Amino acid sequence: MRQLYIKQKVFSLSGKFSVKDAEENEVYFVEGSFMQIPKTFSIMDAGRQEVAMITKKTFSFLPTFFVDVHGHETVMIKKQFSFLKARYTIDAAGIEVRGNWWDMNFEVYQNGNLIGAVSKKWFTWGDSYQLQIANDEMEPLLVALVVAIDYAKAAQAAAAGGG
Repeated sequence: MRQLYIKQKVFSLSGKFSVKDAEENEVYFVEGSFMQIPKTFSIMDAGRQEVAMITKKTFSFLPTFFVDVHGHETVMIKKQFSFLKARYTIDAAGIEVRGNWWDMNFEVYQNGNLIGAVSKKWFTWGDSYQLQIANDEMEPLLVALVVAIDYAKAAQAAAAGGG
C-alpha cells in the first residue's frame, strides 16, 4: 500500500504545498487561488499536469465543494446543517467515507472496496496527514478529498474566530 504525506502550510497566503511519498519525493503539488472567487485548488502531478481541481461553490448556505478528477466532476462534498459537530456528505457514485472526518481519521471505500485511508499526524508545526493508497487509480481523488476537507475545516475555524 503506497503512502503519501500532506504537510499543509496553513498560514501560507498562496495556499501552495506539496504531497510527498515515504522517501520525501514530491509527488503532487497543490496550489490554491489567492483572493479569487470562487476559491479553487489545483492538484498537479510531478510533471505539473493538473490531475484534479477543487472548487468551492460561491453562493451556498452551507459550504459545498466540487472535485473534478481528470476533467470530470467526480465528487461533491457538502456540509450538513448540524448544531453539535461539523458533518459533511459526499455525493459520488459508489464513494463512501467511514470514520471521523473532522479528526481526519477515516477510510474511503468505492463500491464496498477499500481504496484509501487517512490519519492525522502531529508534528511541531501545522497539521500533517498520512494517506494510504490501496487503489492507485483513485490516488488523485483521495488527495483532493483530504485537501477539500482540510480547507473546509480551516474556513470554518476562521469563520468561528471572526477572521
